[in-house]
Amino acid sequence: MRKRVSLHGSRIGPPLITVILLLVVWQTVVTWWEIPKWLLPSPIDILNEGIANFSRLCTHSAATIKVALIGLAVGSSFGVLLAILLHIIPVLKRGIYPLLILSQNIPTIALAPLLIIWFGYGLLPKVIVITLVCFFPIVVSMLDGFRQTDRNMLNYMQMIGASRKDIFIKLEIPSVLPFLFAGLKISATYSVMGAVIGEWLGAREGLGVYMTLAISSFRTDRVFVAIAVIVMISLVFFGMILLLERVLAPWHKKEG
Repeated sequence: MRKRVSLHGSRIGPPLITVILLLVVWQTVVTWWEIPKWLLPSPIDILNEGIANFSRLCTHSAATIKVALIGLAVGSSFGVLLAILLHIIPVLKRGIYPLLILSQNIPTIALAPLLIIWFGYGLLPKVIVITLVCFFPIVVSMLDGFRQTDRNMLNYMQMIGASRKDIFIKLEIPSVLPFLFAGLKISATYSVMGAVIGEWLGAREGLGVYMTLAISSFRTDRVFVAIAVIVMISLVFFGMILLLERVLAPWHKKEG
């Protein structure tokens, strides 16, 4: 138990110390050089602004979290189904996989306005944006996991007469779960980014709207507050996926 706590602490310690040092340097530079607040607010200014607008931030954060969770659920489901389909039908994989790679070269910020023109300013275009940024990491991770299925076990199950269904359920699915969660961790953080991009282009509430209003009024401190909240939400999403992984794939040992 002591070893686990020590390792855990050693992982958290260096990043935490680095962040604290950066904040101290930031505060010192802003104070020493008397940089205007509208240009670069100090960490203390940002903290005070976050406390002063806490209730408003909660409202906008709730809207962003709602959209991000819906988009993550849709994008993850689509990614899982597509990965399984491409794995089961190799011919389909050879035809579609290159198109999936090409689709990731389309800037989301350029595609989002088209979605708003086609589907309006409601929930649907935002969910589509999040789906587009979330499904790809899951598809790639799962296909990589299917490729790395234990060949010895696969040959053994084939020799004893296991059906394709049994091989898929009892061997390939457990083998691919760690890869699925690796993709989900990336998609979870992307979902918040996708939600904010969607809100930038058209919404009534959300952290994207909060940032847009702050930028238009030169409230740089509020922009930094929104960035900090977005980072915290992303970390919470990441932690939720990590916890889910420990529950559903406890046999997977993390490296390091």
